[in-house]
Amino acid sequence: MKDLSMNKNMLICATVLLASSLLAADSSPQSDITNAAKKLAEKGNYSWKTTVVVPEGSQFRPGPTEGKTEKDGFTHITMSFGDNTTQAVIKGEKAAVTNQDGGWQSLSELDNAEGAARFLPMMVRNVKTPAVQTTELASSAKNLKKEGDAYSGDLSEEGAKTLLTFRRPGGDGPTISNAKGSVKFWLKDGDLSKYEFKVKGTVNFNGTDRDVDRATTVEIKDVGTTKVTVPEEAKKKLS
Repeated sequence: MKDLSMNKNMLICATVLLASSLLAADSSPQSDITNAAKKLAEKGNYSWKTTVVVPEGSQFRPGPTEGKTEKDGFTHITMSFGDNTTQAVIKGEKAAVTNQDGGWQSLSELDNAEGAARFLPMMVRNVKTPAVQTTELASSAKNLKKEGDAYSGDLSEEGAKTLLTFRRPGGDGPTISNAKGSVKFWLKDGDLSKYEFKVKGTVNFNGTDRDVDRATTVEIKDVGTTKVTVPEEAKKKLS
């Protein structure tokens, strides 16, 4: 009876050790980030702030972007460029944005716009919530290393190219060369609190090469307490 009890205890210990080793093998920097992104996506709602830093003298100098999203619902974005502010509301594949007079237009109404407005549809279609973007960044990261609450690594060349410019979904983008980048994530108790990515490269626009050097920081806040308010005029444009 004593031997039987000892064998049973040994079997339990072996099972625990095996389970622990399997869990340890499954845990990696990439999986930590991916799990944090999945956890954030499953939350009912959250907000974020995106800040972009570019070198002095750059032609394209975006201001901060504020975002709010709710699970299976609306995503509301406020983008600023200099003294101009544009709002966008997204739900699924549909979106509406404000024009220079503050009125709401669907993306299809802006597809043939001229001037700066012609870039809006492409920009809005490229908007990604932090949960989605974090998953994509983690898949593009190489040799992620953990230091305290932070995880950092380099981006693959293809990952850097994707982030260097807006691309029309399903369409061809400009030619990009010398693309490189890095990414860093901050987790607190397994929750994603902030991430940043830096990209550099040469982008050819209509036969002209332009050097791009951009650092983007995204801070996540108000998880579970965010309320997304959508104007009725915007909702009508989504119908």
